[in-house]
Amino acid sequence: MRWNRGQRSENLEDMRGATGGRFPGGGGAKLGLGGMLVLLVLSLVFKQDFFQLVGGAGGGAQAAVPGQVEPGPVQSTPEEEDMVDFVSAVLDSTQRFWTVALPREGATYRDARLFLFRDAVQSACGFAEAASGPFYCPGDEKVYIDLGFYEELKRRFGAPGDFAQAYVLAHEIGHHVQNVLGIERQMRQAQQRRPGDANELSVRMELQADCLAGVWAGAYGAQGGLEQGDFEEGMRAAASVGDDRIQTMTQGRVNPDGFTHGSSEQRMRWFDTGFRSRDPKRCDTFGASAP
Repeated sequence: MRWNRGQRSENLEDMRGATGGRFPGGGGAKLGLGGMLVLLVLSLVFKQDFFQLVGGAGGGAQAAVPGQVEPGPVQSTPEEEDMVDFVSAVLDSTQRFWTVALPREGATYRDARLFLFRDAVQSACGFAEAASGPFYCPGDEKVYIDLGFYEELKRRFGAPGDFAQAYVLAHEIGHHVQNVLGIERQMRQAQQRRPGDANELSVRMELQADCLAGVWAGAYGAQGGLEQGDFEEGMRAAASVGDDRIQTMTQGRVNPDGFTHGSSEQRMRWFDTGFRSRDPKRCDTFGASAP
């Protein structure tokens, strides 16, 4: 993927060295993202907080109080700083695209912010562990990423490459586009009215974000920004985070009734739809007879 190094986005909040909003120091066990993912799955399945088992004598992780997170010195490597430059460039590219594209859809785009953290974070949507992966919070219109996820994406999920990483961020910005357009609010309201359809609506929401990521990627490629193999990296990343693949990895079996993001096939198909069409109107996953 071709991108320009040097200037970091004004919408980037680098809080990797922050105090507050992370595991407290001293006494607690240190977990990698793989271990934290296992604990997260166990917590969801058994409805218990398995993070307390590694939280030390005082219990589990302590949630930070909003407003108490303070920046601090960042201990980093040249490779990680290059990654910060990269996600910053992708952030600006996606937002420049939607600033131009959304008025054609009758809406005005407003920038989201990218919040970099380590271990855990307190957002307007609540406390989150790095194990849950990157996420978008409509409450504060920020995308949250622990850069360690990208190593996990490559090593654990088998999706290496810079464009695989770009896909992840473009997908989260896709959720911001949904928020700007009012789709996110309408979907949540529909979930409350039809709780039996909550999972299917969530799947359609996630697949639309995949399609919107593809729309940006297709436009970026049309401008000469992609290199040979980039599209395949994006497709591999979409497949790697399909519900069926993650369920197989964590539970040893597939339960379609538990899908919230879509299968690997669905995620690849909708990313491909956006990529080839470069048209947001083709991303109507809610109007499709089947996702």
